[in-house]
This record gives sequence, structure tokens and C-alpha cells, in this order.
Amino acid sequence: MDFNKQPTLTGNKVVLEPLLADDFESLYAVASDPLIWEQHPNKDRWQASVFRNFFTGALASNGAFKVLDKDSGAVLGSSRFYNYDEETDSIFIGYTFYGLKSWGKGINQEVKTLMLNYAFRFVSAVYFHVGAENKRSQIAMERLSAKKIKEEVVAYFGEASRLNFVYQIEKEDWENRPM
Repeated sequence: MDFNKQPTLTGNKVVLEPLLADDFESLYAVASDPLIWEQHPNKDRWQASVFRNFFTGALASNGAFKVLDKDSGAVLGSSRFYNYDEETDSIFIGYTFYGLKSWGKGINQEVKTLMLNYAFRFVSAVYFHVGAENKRSQIAMERLSAKKIKEEVVAYFGEASRLNFVYQIEKEDWENRPM
């Protein structure tokens, strides 16, 4: 299967472009706000050295995106595809964050919809890791009609392991969801 984990995806409000090594400064300018990370499992990612490790992991995933405002080109945040598994016909979406200016504006919904629509061309299930304390992201999963299927400890790239909830959306459920 020819599953490109870093296509350019375009919506009404956003463009997802492959994350590149020279995107560090523009993405860190968004990520440097401690409020973004207060519910995340790794609350100190706003610090440059910690974010550098996160960014290195994003590049190593070969599935990370920078999320851009479609009109202005401003960097809004990042998300990624990871853990593609051909045997289980599945992939994960996650490591998503946005600057506070993007909160409550439908950005996450549009980004996830673009990524899900694309992923379901290649897989039959998409999973998400959500921090056990991250109520905001848990609510976002419910809005996408994702089902919480289990809890597991996740080993983060170069960071401590943390308890996460695993959510799932199956292709058939996504295609038959109420619009």
C-alpha cells in the first residue's frame, strides 16, 4: 500500500503541510505558551529544550504536519500520523496542539476531519492516545464520535511514560456518522 503519511491537506480554514526541520522556530513560537500544555501529559513542553525533543520525535515519525491558517499562512500548531500498522489496518493520529488563538474556532475539528478522511482511504481504523488528565482532548474525541476502548501507559519519545486513554474510530462508523 502506498500510504504517504505526509500529504498536503487543505480545508476551508487550514492547510496541513509536512513538518520540516527548519520549522522549529515558527512552531516553537506557538508552543512556548505554558497554558497550551497544562492538561497534556508532558506539561513542560513549553520549555525550549523539552520542545526540541518533541520536535525531533515529530520529524522522526515521518508523519508530522504543521497546521497553517489558510488565509494568512500563520502557523497554528501541529499534528501527526504515527504507528501505522499494516497487519491491523490501522494508524494513530495525535501529538496535536494549537496556540490559544485557535481554540474554540473549529480548527481541531477541521484538522482531524481532513486527517481522518485521508487516513480512511488506506486503513479501516484510526486510534488516538489522549492523556488521562487531558479533559479538553477527551471532549474533542467525543465530538468526533471516537470510542474510548482502553487505557494504556504510553512511552513518549525521549520523555517519561504516561497514562493515556485510547480512542478508536472505525472507517464504517466515520463514513456513516451523522453530519
